[in-house]
Parts: sequence; C-alpha cells; structure tokens
Amino acid sequence: MIEELLPTTVVAVEAYGDEGTDAPLYPEEAALMTRAVPKRRREFTAVRSCARRAMEKLGVPAQPVLPGERGAPVWPDGLTGSMTHCEGYCAAALARAGDLASLGIDAETHGPLPDGILASVALPGEAARIGRLSVELPAVHWDRLLFSAKESVYKAWFPLTGKWLDFLEADIELFADPGERTRGGFRAALLVPGPRVGARRLTHFDGRWTTTGGVITTAVAVPHA
Repeated sequence: MIEELLPTTVVAVEAYGDEGTDAPLYPEEAALMTRAVPKRRREFTAVRSCARRAMEKLGVPAQPVLPGERGAPVWPDGLTGSMTHCEGYCAAALARAGDLASLGIDAETHGPLPDGILASVALPGEAARIGRLSVELPAVHWDRLLFSAKESVYKAWFPLTGKWLDFLEADIELFADPGERTRGGFRAALLVPGPRVGARRLTHFDGRWTTTGGVITTAVAVPHA
C-alpha cells in the first residue's frame, strides 16, 4: 500500500498481522523494551524488521534503528526514511538522501476518530471540507484520513527542521482521484515558515493516500528541487 504512494526511488516494506513480531532486536534496541508491554514490544520489533529489510533492498547493511529527538528514528548515514504501525499493519520506507530530502508515512485503522479529536486537530476550514467530503464520499473516514495526513506531514517536516509542528500549523486539503473512492492526494499549506531545501523555502507539502484492507495509509515525499 505504501510503496504505490511514493516515488520509485523509495523502498517500502510492509508487514501484516504477527509478521516480524518475533524478529531479533539488537541489544541497544532490546534495552529500550525491557519495561514495554507486549503489544508495544511487538510493534517496535515488527516495524524495525521492516526497516532492516528495506535497508537490505537498498544495499545497506542491516543495523539498529534507535529513537532520537522526539522519538524520530535515527537512520544510517546517507538514508532518509519513516516508519509507521497500527493494529495489524506496519511499514517502513527508506530512500537514499541524495534522492529525497525527506519523507513521512503514516497508517491508521480506517474508522472514525474518537469523539472530540477532530476539533483538536482540524482548522475550521479543514473541518468544513471534511464535512463536504463525508457527504460526497461517505465510504471514506475523512476525519481519520486528515489525522493521518497530518502525521505524515509532521514526519516529513521534523528531519528538515528539528522542530515541532502543531496539528493546527498546516492546513490540509484532501481530494480523491477522479473516479476513485479509495485513493487520492492532499496538499498541506504550511502556516509557519517552512524549511529550506536547497535554495528554496517550502510553503507546502504534497502527499498521497489510499484506503485498502481496513487501513488508511498516507505518505509525503519531499524532493530536493
């Protein structure tokens, strides 16, 4: 699901159900899980198994993936990437840093957000658009899709800035592809000064989304130019 949302320079590996949950961890990774509940340990392990398989596809030796500042994964030199997991699904996407400036992926169970959450993550204009989209294409849980898109935007933003981006600091417009009910795109207008990539300052991020098998996946790829 994830790979179809990203440029061909990105390698993505996905896992479903219990796949990868019993994969070996490096000692420094295992040390972080000594007090973790079983569910958290399984998710941590499975998504790192995906990341190492993606490294191997890029010809990079498998190695630990440790959380850095604000929990963002620390990738081997020369790589950029992102990881995500939700109930029954996890994925990692990696690219060579020379091919992409940054990328972010997110996966969420395809269901409505809990009561009260949309109001805390959506701008008034976003909420209004979600209302209209929910009438036009009611099979898509647009509120959850908006949440996922904001997560992907943040994951692409943070490696470029090292700064927090609040949910309300990006105005996201979602759309379905013509004639499609399960895939589309989005544009996230940054409401704070964007990062510089080369000689340009970014004003927005573009992304893609799909809903397949009860899972929403979103992805943002930031090119160098």
